[in-house]
Amino acid sequence: MFDTTFAPAPGAHHTASQRELEPLREAGAFDALVREIGEDGASEVRTVFWSETIARLKLFRTLALDQHRARIGREAHSLKSTARTFGYVRLASLASLLESTADALGAAEFDDLLQQLDAAFAGAKAQESRD
Repeated sequence: MFDTTFAPAPGAHHTASQRELEPLREAGAFDALVREIGEDGASEVRTVFWSETIARLKLFRTLALDQHRARIGREAHSLKSTARTFGYVRLASLASLLESTADALGAAEFDDLLQQLDAAFAGAKAQESRD
């Protein structure tokens, strides 16, 4: 049935242990964004990212899995895209996994994945405050 804590998408090569080896954030990602839109713009966009991600993680916990699989997949897609913009590799990877498996996850696997997303977000936020 499920190999680890949740089912990987068909053809997916990530396992939980591989994700744990991924960096929380890609070095230089924010600097690249600063070069594109300036320091003030990048900082403003990052602030919006933090608040929207907090809201999105809370939203996942309020949606009934069996009734809202499509919305969960769409929200995960948005989280994946924005996390990648800022170089939050682990958060983006987990969001990608949620996006690709939303149609097949069981409740326990969904809850486990949400816990991993929360941990990746907390780790990214902590790393951000150290920099």
